[in-house]
Amino acid sequence: MAKSKKKSSSALVAVIIVVLVLAIAAGAYWYFFHYRKQSGQEPGGNIPPTVQKTGQLSIHFLELGNKYTGDCIFIQYGDVEVLIDGGSRESSADTIERYVDRYCTDGVLEYVIVTHADQDHIAAFAGNKTYKSLFERYECKTIIDFPRTDKQTKTYENYVAARDAEVAAGAVHYNALQCYNNEGGAQRTYSLGEGVSMNFLYNYYYDHKATDENNYSVCMYIKQGEYNYLFTGDLEEKGEEYLVQKNELPQCKLFKAGHHGSKTSSTDALLKVIKPEYVCVCCCAGSPEYTVTPENTFPTSDALARISKYTENIYVTSLAVNVDGKTWDVAPFNGNIVVQSDGEAFSVTGSNHSEKLKDTEWYLQNRA
Repeated sequence: MAKSKKKSSSALVAVIIVVLVLAIAAGAYWYFFHYRKQSGQEPGGNIPPTVQKTGQLSIHFLELGNKYTGDCIFIQYGDVEVLIDGGSRESSADTIERYVDRYCTDGVLEYVIVTHADQDHIAAFAGNKTYKSLFERYECKTIIDFPRTDKQTKTYENYVAARDAEVAAGAVHYNALQCYNNEGGAQRTYSLGEGVSMNFLYNYYYDHKATDENNYSVCMYIKQGEYNYLFTGDLEEKGEEYLVQKNELPQCKLFKAGHHGSKTSSTDALLKVIKPEYVCVCCCAGSPEYTVTPENTFPTSDALARISKYTENIYVTSLAVNVDGKTWDVAPFNGNIVVQSDGEAFSVTGSNHSEKLKDTEWYLQNRA
């Protein structure tokens, strides 16, 4: 009898061990494949709760799922969705789709704006054999992109092919100069809904040769009552100077920092006119992707010094970690940044945290 009890006890222990192992495995699976993605511990992971659509404009500055700097901004007002740029690499299309699908439930993007032909702005639209283009993942109603480019890269060729296929499927395509000139059905101003409009600005380099691809960037602003939100792609110093000269620019509630916080963008000539109250920077802070000179990594000391004369409300999407000048990885800084406004109330929320840049440890160690 004692022997039988001993066997029963051993069997029970074995069952308990198996159950514990399965529970641990299930927990590990949930942590690595669900929690980290949803909690912001991986770039592009945290997806804030769905924004109420009625009367609320939301502007989302996305992390892109890898360590490379790039732009992707998702804008929603009511049932209208706008996607500006699709960086930073082709693989970012998966991250962008996972994020956008939380908000764009009908699979339709009313407007796609592609500012210029650099990889870190078009790659997810270009796609490749491994990653489908965003044009294949969504029905895009109106595509507005850059009038000029000097690019001859494979990524650019793929972008054109994917864009033209979307046009063949029914999308309308204009360039920003056509929009500014109200030509061929294009419009300088598009209504996104009651009280909210999208307004295309004149960039001198729409129809003049530039020495830097960044200066071909599409420039526009969203107007919501008294609030204005300015987007200039990667426009550089000379382009910003012309932007001020050729347009009646409004004072801005929000400005997407030029060229990821480069020292050659967000210049005094522009800032003193738009006087931004809030600035969001799409970059991987401290990344050695383009330079190992600490003060020139994005967002640069020069750009932050200029912006800080107008506002301390500066937010950054991602952060470079374990940097040794050659190898690095990425983690969320503020994370996916969501700006929400009904034209009066205004908020900025980061999926990782909502601290202003000046209050972060990174700023104190690297920029203060």
